[in-house]
Amino acid sequence: MREEKTSPKEAINELSLLLMYLTRFSHRDRFSLEENKAWKGYPFQALDDLEEEGLIDQGSHRSKSVHIYEEGLEKAKELLVKYNIKDWDE
Repeated sequence: MREEKTSPKEAINELSLLLMYLTRFSHRDRFSLEENKAWKGYPFQALDDLEEEGLIDQGSHRSKSVHIYEEGLEKAKELLVKYNIKDWDE
C-alpha cells in the first residue's frame, strides 16, 4: 500500500512548525508552558500560514520571535510522530 505524499508547501509549513517546537525557548525555563517562543528564521509564507491556522503569533513585524500557541504545540507533537522524531523528554 502506497502512502500519499505530502505537498512541498505543506511539508515546509509542517517542518517549520516542527523545528520551531524543537528549538523553542523561554526566558524563564526552556519548556515553560506560559512562554513558548521560537526565532522567526523561517519562510515568511510558512509563518503567515501557521499564524492563519492559529498555531503561532508572529507579533509585530519588528519582532524577532514568534509565540507558539497550545494548538501549535499539540500539532507539533503530532508531527513528531508523523516524521518519527523523538521529543526532548523521551
